[in-house]
Amino acid sequence: MTDIHTADLTTTGPDRPELHQAVQAFVDAGFAGIQLRVHDERGEWVGSAGVRELGGSDRPSTDGRFWAGSVVKTFTATAVLQLVAEERLALDAPVADHLPELAGLDPRVTVRMLLQHTSGLFNYTGEYFEDGTIVPGIPATGKEWVDNRLRTYEPQELIRLALSKPARFEPGTGFGYSNTNYTLAALLIEAVAGRSYGEEMRRRVLEPLGLRDTVLAGAVTDLPEPHAHGYYRYQDGEEWKVVDVSRQNLTMLLGAGGLISTTRDLHTFFAALNSGTLLPPALLAEMRKPYGELGYGLGLFVQDLGPDAGTVYHHNGGAPGGYGALMYSTPDGSRTLTAGMTTGDADINPAEVFPQALARLVEDVFGASARRAR
Repeated sequence: MTDIHTADLTTTGPDRPELHQAVQAFVDAGFAGIQLRVHDERGEWVGSAGVRELGGSDRPSTDGRFWAGSVVKTFTATAVLQLVAEERLALDAPVADHLPELAGLDPRVTVRMLLQHTSGLFNYTGEYFEDGTIVPGIPATGKEWVDNRLRTYEPQELIRLALSKPARFEPGTGFGYSNTNYTLAALLIEAVAGRSYGEEMRRRVLEPLGLRDTVLAGAVTDLPEPHAHGYYRYQDGEEWKVVDVSRQNLTMLLGAGGLISTTRDLHTFFAALNSGTLLPPALLAEMRKPYGELGYGLGLFVQDLGPDAGTVYHHNGGAPGGYGALMYSTPDGSRTLTAGMTTGDADINPAEVFPQALARLVEDVFGASARRAR
């Protein structure tokens, strides 16, 4: 395995030894590389650790592009809520009223249920139940995903697959994180606005905020330079293989996980959203109402860090393989954390090593560091 554990860090900004250590913790846990951007009352701190590409020594660019995955759900929810603010949509109105061509869409499913993941609709990338049962959807893991990762999907194709499967629960009676909800939300934006999802998102979010390095629509397969390489480890018969998956297809998760961005653009977007630039106060408050055990609002998670640190809002993400992203903010948008990560050839389970490294990083940015600053 490539030795990535002794790589030096590249940093700019104030001296923040706790952030040096927190970033290096991801590499020590087995990630190939990470880039991090923190904005707070001490200014901007930017750093990277690990390697840009296995076999090399260059560190990831701190302005590099990456597949950011489900972070795009917050972008999509913002556009939907802007349409609500313009009284072109109602949160508790049936989605089917605007998408009558989708046969089989339960008329009880509302706009709010899509954004809150309470529709019960089958997740087209597959359902994983608590008892270990798996109901597969489109190829999203293993060799099948590797072989199909450049395929172009039409959103209607994804929705038809979801609607052909039994719902996970009756609309409004539970919580089930489902990419189907947000691809449906993208189609809803198109139906109401009369423009493609990509055009409407450019008009409403990307261009007003100057997000020049963010892509969230189109059959894009190549990350623009600079970018770090992401790798996927999978089993092919009796053999374990590692493949460079820097090339993927954005159409697999329209509105739900198809996003290319940078830490700078994610900071700009999330700071603007939480400072009240993109939504009126009443709808921003609606977005932030947590639901269920995971504390999901309308396109973001609500997390209470305790009496000293308070509440943060976040939505993390990841491509099906090779890449991960973080996006965190305080309620006023004055303190943010955004990051992009890549996996390498290490035999690790990100679900096991990621939470501990993440908890340390969030504590250093929003907990311990916040207390030190005061």
